[in-house]
Amino acid sequence: MAVEEITRLIEENVTREAFGIWFLIGAALVFLMQAGFAMVETGFTRAKNAGNIIMKNLMDFCIGTVVFVLLGFSLMMAEDYVFGIIGIPNLRILTDFGGFLKDGNAPSFVFNLVFCATAATIVSGSMAERTKFLSYCIYSGVISLFVYPVEAGWVWNSQGWLAQLGFHDFAGSAAIHSVGGITALIGAVMVGPRLGKYLKDSNGKIRKVNAIPGHAITLGALGCFILWFGWYGFNGAAAWDGNSLASIFVTTTIAPAVATCTTMIFTWIKNGKPDVSMCLNASLAGLVGITAGCDALNAAGASAVGIVSGVLVVVVVEVLDLKLHIDDPVGAVAVHFANGIWGTVAVGIFADPAAPAGLNGLLYTGSAGLLGVQILGIAAILAWTAIAMILTFFIIKKTVGLRVSPEEELRGLDSTEHGLPSAYADFSPSVQSLDYGFEGAAAVTGDIPVAEAVPVKKVPSFDYGSPKFTKVEIICKESRFEALKSAMMDIGITGMTVSHVLGCGIQKGKPEYYRGVQIEATLLPKIQVDIVVSKVPVRSVIETAKKVLYTGHIGDGKIFVYDVENVVKVRTGEEGYDALQDVE
Repeated sequence: MAVEEITRLIEENVTREAFGIWFLIGAALVFLMQAGFAMVETGFTRAKNAGNIIMKNLMDFCIGTVVFVLLGFSLMMAEDYVFGIIGIPNLRILTDFGGFLKDGNAPSFVFNLVFCATAATIVSGSMAERTKFLSYCIYSGVISLFVYPVEAGWVWNSQGWLAQLGFHDFAGSAAIHSVGGITALIGAVMVGPRLGKYLKDSNGKIRKVNAIPGHAITLGALGCFILWFGWYGFNGAAAWDGNSLASIFVTTTIAPAVATCTTMIFTWIKNGKPDVSMCLNASLAGLVGITAGCDALNAAGASAVGIVSGVLVVVVVEVLDLKLHIDDPVGAVAVHFANGIWGTVAVGIFADPAAPAGLNGLLYTGSAGLLGVQILGIAAILAWTAIAMILTFFIIKKTVGLRVSPEEELRGLDSTEHGLPSAYADFSPSVQSLDYGFEGAAAVTGDIPVAEAVPVKKVPSFDYGSPKFTKVEIICKESRFEALKSAMMDIGITGMTVSHVLGCGIQKGKPEYYRGVQIEATLLPKIQVDIVVSKVPVRSVIETAKKVLYTGHIGDGKIFVYDVENVVKVRTGEEGYDALQDVE
């Protein structure tokens, strides 16, 4: 054998081995995306359901693994297909594991498994905060056992009818995201909106849409960054050479960045301020949009996909919420369904023959052949998924039930579904009470006992004819508190109680928007200072506060004055005037 031939074979083996390693690394990155989905969904929902969200994302992968081993993988990657529509499972992973490994099926199993789990977990967010955990587990098993494997086989098995037509979905805009997205839409419709989301009048007509903000935008952002990082494996793991991998990384970076910039500008113009949660959704929308054609589009095509995705995600979120009154807490339908369709169709428009995939898009060749195949493919995938999942949810709803009771929903699914007092330990004190041995102590009366640093003195019983006590309650801006506190100390105030409060006055707060829904009469952060005076004249307190707080603008604050009947100092038992004075 010639030296050149030996060198060629060595290079081919090294390349094949390197690809196999990268393929599995990519699968691990896709697995990490489960954490990203969990964080996004947790952050965009309320704290009382955080544990339930985490549990559902965990079980999507675990239940998916079990059923994918039992049937899903053998169905999806079957060696024999009936008319290219459905495979005949051979179950070699269970019956001939040695042969299964020898034929190199193990990497494919792992990679397709994590893809399957991604499709399943998309639905968690749209049905969050009101779905029975048992019902969700049943759904998760069904989609991973049968629904996803059938349509994914059409796309990625060489014998599948869409693969034979030339349908192009490199990493799953159609096979994964649109499947998860349409299932999310069906699930959200069938389970119904969260309590308090839509308020109805006496005729049953919706008169108001309420915004229900998520409890931790930071968790949502963390999840977004984890997903973006994992997406490089999601899109890039199947790249066969360094050139195509680099191209995929470029388009996978450009599309979500452009989408996010587009959404920022769009919401800034539309609402007066850039919407944080919408921009996070836009990053994911751009990633979904580029997934089908990440190897077929150039930089300009990826930018075009990003621009449309950035507008589309906002429009769909608001249409679903404000017009169709479909409650999707995290925007799963807008991100995955709408942009899964868009990304699939975009391949037929923007595919560049010079890109690694070498496809002929309408824009570059004038041929609509690929576009027609893409439209046919996405329509078939959506039709199959819709029929299967409507039937699945209908059966679940009529048997075990789909939704928790109103009482359980109000309490939160963490406690009612999982016996978890709170997903955040500090919200639930570990020590409910502490015995200091004082329960039997009598209230201080008569002579005051000797106490550290407190001289013994006689405390007369309270005379209701004694000096008057007045409570002055001051509501002011947070920025003016330090000046107010110093001024009060200067006029002889010996104590005050300070609270952070929310409120609005004549200005009714400033109208803000959360995911396109106006939050009316926004409550603004304020400081409330409570002072009880007797020795210091009430008028002095009022005038000093007015002088310190006045700016001449709406929102300077309010001062309320109340009569106080008595004051009691707990430590010494002093009452009335003496209870307000410093220890001398």
